[in-house]
Amino acid sequence: MAKIKQNNYVLFFYNDSKKWLAKISKNEQLHTHIGVIKHSDAIGKEYGSRLVTNKDKYVYLFEPTIHDFVMKIQHGTQIVYPKDLGYIVARTGLTSGQKVVEIGTGSGSLTSFLAGIVRSRGHVYTYDVEPKFMKIAEKNIKKAGMSKYITMNELDLKKAKKLPHSEVDLVVVDLGDPWNVVPQARKMLKGSGGFVAICPTMNQLEKLVSVLVQNEFSDIECTEQILRHIEAREGKTRHSFRGIGHTAYLAYARKAFFGKKSAKKSRKVKTKTVSKNKVYSSKK
Repeated sequence: MAKIKQNNYVLFFYNDSKKWLAKISKNEQLHTHIGVIKHSDAIGKEYGSRLVTNKDKYVYLFEPTIHDFVMKIQHGTQIVYPKDLGYIVARTGLTSGQKVVEIGTGSGSLTSFLAGIVRSRGHVYTYDVEPKFMKIAEKNIKKAGMSKYITMNELDLKKAKKLPHSEVDLVVVDLGDPWNVVPQARKMLKGSGGFVAICPTMNQLEKLVSVLVQNEFSDIECTEQILRHIEAREGKTRHSFRGIGHTAYLAYARKAFFGKKSAKKSRKVKTKTVSKNKVYSSKK
């Protein structure tokens, strides 16, 4: 049985809209509308147990998942929501041991989620140009326990003269102008490697896809993930009036080889042969 210890993280769960993520410290107390939750009362208990507050309300002691960390982290920028995170992993086939490059660290939520998938043999290399946001992301990544599997870099890959990686499995882009790093992403990816970009608007999506085609990407797919919560109660189940609406559009593509170079070479050879025939015919 996993027992809660000092410095462990615990999700104090009351209901779906009232839950608190905390690092256990025996001298700390959490003051809420349902009463005072003493950290010391959680120490030694098994995850899944429950505590009773001084207002006779109870909370469950859950072991936080990466989903909990993503939803409870400090937001310096807009986060990528779990409904989108799940689809990214499913569509790309991301798995343990793979190498990922992320362009645009943001708050570190996507970074942490990706690291949680590729660990313990894989690694995520993330790049950003905003020191302020990177400090927030570093704190969030550490909180999620993913520091070991993530390398953070302050570098603008748009301007990089030499790209730091090659033969990576996946490049994920979370920028306002993702099309500007498509050529760089292509150079870093292995053949058939995956590319994913998070786009807030359809205009961005349209421009991005055009550039992806120009840079010889195929299997291009653009999606929006819609998630509806259901309030399941005996005799009166219905969809929830509370929910998350539009968050982002996702663009997925794979590095391909269109054969443009070989086609050009073939045309040149054919033209040269025709030219010789014409000259020969002229002399004859």
